[in-house]
Amino acid sequence: MCGEDVPDEHSHVVNTASRSLMCACRACYLLFTNENAELAYRAVPERYLRFPEFSLTPLQWDDLQIPVSVVFFFRHSELGQTVAFYPSPAGATESELPLGAWDEIVAGNPGLKVLTPDVEAILVRAREGAFECYLVPIDACYELVGHLRKLWRGFDGGSDAHKQMDGFFEHVHHRSRIDTVGAE
Repeated sequence: MCGEDVPDEHSHVVNTASRSLMCACRACYLLFTNENAELAYRAVPERYLRFPEFSLTPLQWDDLQIPVSVVFFFRHSELGQTVAFYPSPAGATESELPLGAWDEIVAGNPGLKVLTPDVEAILVRAREGAFECYLVPIDACYELVGHLRKLWRGFDGGSDAHKQMDGFFEHVHHRSRIDTVGAE
């Protein structure tokens, strides 16, 4: 953005129109942190939340029509709707959400409404008949997708991809604080 060298540890901003991530020095990142300003870029926050009381039935999961065990949802402000992506050998694959399926899940889990459009995602994992749910920075989702893409084998990713996913979710779980908004 400004031409300053970006260190290895750095933040990101999102171009809201193209949905692309950009590395940013700290000064440029801070220019885009005002959530109420109408800006072409948004700073990706570092908030991680977990929703231990997250409620999702296997039927609701089936209604989402996600062919793998992980999906992330974010509110796309330019489109005015929630979009869903899941990892695949081709990278992040957009899912056509059935009308009302996601709204029904959010209605049963009001804590999910704390999601900041464009820069945060709700990350859901189906595992052993249960579901894990986290709010994470959008760049974390794309980082996961990138790692999985390199390792992907077969239809479901294969054992190396599953090990990578396990490590990623363990990191997210330990980094997350428990959502207190949705528990009210």
